[in-house]
Amino acid sequence: MASLNWPCFSLALILLHLSCLLATKQTYIVQMNHHEKPLSYATHHDWYTANLHSISPSTSLLYTYTTAYHGFAASLDSAEVEALRRSDSVLGVFEESIYTLHTTRTPEFLGLDSGLGLWENEGEGHAPMDLNVKSMDVIIGVLDTGVWPESKSFDDSRMSAVPSRWRGECEAGVDFMAGSCNNKLIGARSFCKGYRMASGVSVGKVKENETPRDRDGHGTHTSSTAAGAQVRNASLLGYASGTARGMATHARVAAYKVCWSTGCFGADILAGMDRAIADGVDVLSLSLGGGSAPFYRDTIAIGAFAAMEHGIFVSCSAGNSGPGRATLANTAPWITTVGAGTLDRDFPAFALLGDGQKYTGVSLFSGTGLGNKPLPLVYLQGNGSSSSNLCLPGSLDPKQVGGKVVLCDRGINARVEKGEVVRGAGGVGMILANTAASGEELVADSHLLPAVAVGNKMGTKVRAYASSDANPTAVLSFGGTVLNVRPSPVVAAFSSRGPNMVNPQILKPDLIGPGVNILAGWSESVGPTGLANDSRKTQFNIMSGTSMSCPHISGVAALLKAAHPDWSPSAIKSALMTTAYTLDNTKSLLRDAAGGTFSTPWAHGSGHVDPQKALNPGLVYDIKPEDYIAFLCSLDYDIAHVQAIVKSRNVTCTRKFKDVGQLNYPSFSVLFGNTRMVRYTRELMNVGPAGSVYDVSVGGSSRVTSTVKPTRLVFKEMGQKLRYTVTFMSKRGNSAAMGGPEFGWILWSNAQHQVQSPVSYQWTLR
Repeated sequence: MASLNWPCFSLALILLHLSCLLATKQTYIVQMNHHEKPLSYATHHDWYTANLHSISPSTSLLYTYTTAYHGFAASLDSAEVEALRRSDSVLGVFEESIYTLHTTRTPEFLGLDSGLGLWENEGEGHAPMDLNVKSMDVIIGVLDTGVWPESKSFDDSRMSAVPSRWRGECEAGVDFMAGSCNNKLIGARSFCKGYRMASGVSVGKVKENETPRDRDGHGTHTSSTAAGAQVRNASLLGYASGTARGMATHARVAAYKVCWSTGCFGADILAGMDRAIADGVDVLSLSLGGGSAPFYRDTIAIGAFAAMEHGIFVSCSAGNSGPGRATLANTAPWITTVGAGTLDRDFPAFALLGDGQKYTGVSLFSGTGLGNKPLPLVYLQGNGSSSSNLCLPGSLDPKQVGGKVVLCDRGINARVEKGEVVRGAGGVGMILANTAASGEELVADSHLLPAVAVGNKMGTKVRAYASSDANPTAVLSFGGTVLNVRPSPVVAAFSSRGPNMVNPQILKPDLIGPGVNILAGWSESVGPTGLANDSRKTQFNIMSGTSMSCPHISGVAALLKAAHPDWSPSAIKSALMTTAYTLDNTKSLLRDAAGGTFSTPWAHGSGHVDPQKALNPGLVYDIKPEDYIAFLCSLDYDIAHVQAIVKSRNVTCTRKFKDVGQLNYPSFSVLFGNTRMVRYTRELMNVGPAGSVYDVSVGGSSRVTSTVKPTRLVFKEMGQKLRYTVTFMSKRGNSAAMGGPEFGWILWSNAQHQVQSPVSYQWTLR
């Protein structure tokens, strides 16, 4: 046996041990009892630093939080975490979460196409008002991948001077000049310390420049959707041509880059929210999220609570994990949670097979195509050891696919990557076929090769043909842009669904907005597919996801804020929800792309946003910060958990709801459990004229009787608040016998207004 070189061996062990110790360090967010700061410290930052150095002298703070949170972020090992948790000044130490991005026809589709976006409200005691002027005082903060400031969507030629209350800045860097901001894009910041620590790289070695510049495109797309200026002759390589514009064309934009190549890190998100609140934004738009977690462990929920307390409306995407049930993100009731629907615009493409059958799909391919000559079609069915049917990287044999059109199943990897894999293996075209998981939902992509996406039913037929015919062939063709598609909107299959498992008595999502095939501004540093091999450059791109529906709601909320500057965030949310519609353009109930059946409030919430009606909702359900605190106190949380969200040691939870469903929410989620009767009281505030009278109607469920008292509300003056009580009575039978969920509605209406609330009924959480 060979002898060991012990000194070297021991050194290796020591180095291995040290590397393991270093590897265990990760980012934590530490909540401090900021009221206990000794007078000997000039600032909270000094006090936080001293606390950290008392247990780890060599560790530095990543961030100090003062507005969205009280505390700091630092990279810590397990021993340091435990030492901090033993400190009387520390309320909690939480492991950082990693969040993901939830990745023009819409103004016309939403009724915002009159002139230059001028809205007038001449009735009901309101003077005429030009929202183009009023919205210039509204600032939308977008937390995303940054911004491409040269985009025409941020042209400020029609903008007045920046509001004097603005406290933000335009952060200069190696690829972002201080002069990149203007009277439209009034601020840009970046936050990367959490990303840097998670990536294990030092300052100056981060793969991406630590500036607000958008190298991904997602942030520019969401910002311009919310508040992009009008840009004529916009298109994606000829598709969706026309005038592009955001929802609030004259609102200001402030970009906060918190997402990087490996994700969006909780420490960075919280720092961005902290800064945005301090800067003075009116609306926060976050097209990102993670999984479900208790609110006291949810970075976005905690930051959004502080924003709400400052009068800031917070809009977040619901997630792209549909159509599975209970897949929602961002479920806190003080957040407006947004799902996605389709537009009445489509991009048809066709696959003509050798058996004469022609199938219609969608595509944004912009090249020369393959001509009219039939080409060989191949479908490599996967098995336990092969993923060739999914066209994953490395799965295709050039000998089998060279010169052919390849049929690929949707799933696992990105749709555009499948086309890249096909092209790399020598394929000349692709038919992308949905599986049952995606149903009939069609999402158009700007593929690198001729490609047509088809739904599950058509995909099944194409698979059968390709597998049974001795010499299958296909011809692919492309139909450009088509408008006035029916039915629309349809709930996107990818849009995340309820029920809300974090808090079942709050119905989520709140509503849906346009989120499929949305044209908006884009970063010119990346091609429209986002793939490294895509060298095409475009000023606009078409994308799909709840990431796209979220900024639509953010922009509409900015318009409501301009029209009603005294409204609270919950009043704005109520107006959006109670005026949302549930009938498509064929006058049928909204349908679900996942299966073609009727949608439910677990998928569409209150319905699809209707900006014109939301401007004048008649009545609103208002919620004050102290009501949200009572809601939190009614949950099964320790007092420390409530204090972690509210950020105050003075919270004693002397006020609680008997049932958390008593929160004055614009929708109802009824969980019967072991009882047959559930009773809730709601309060409505009149934002219409004095003397308004509303009558109630209920319906929708065959297994529940709903009784409302009183049945009529008479508002003598504007601003008056009146209450009503609704009793939900389940028909006889135990929970097991009642079956799955049901849905209904409660409607307060008069000749001018319909104020509708969806109701979901559950007998069991399973």
